[in-house]
Amino acid sequence: MERVALVDLLDRLLAGGVMIAGDLVISIAEVDLVRVSLRALVTSVRDELLRGDELLREEEP
Repeated sequence: MERVALVDLLDRLLAGGVMIAGDLVISIAEVDLVRVSLRALVTSVRDELLRGDELLREEEP
């Protein structure tokens, strides 16, 4: 198994981006009391700004 430093792992995740999603439900006696939907997008700001610029250029006539 390859050992990867935490910094290298974070660099890989930020370079490609990662989407994390999950749901949390708190219930008593099969009655849902609280429902929380969690969504997170982890990416580097620089990469997203570059992608946004590319999209704007594609939309221009």
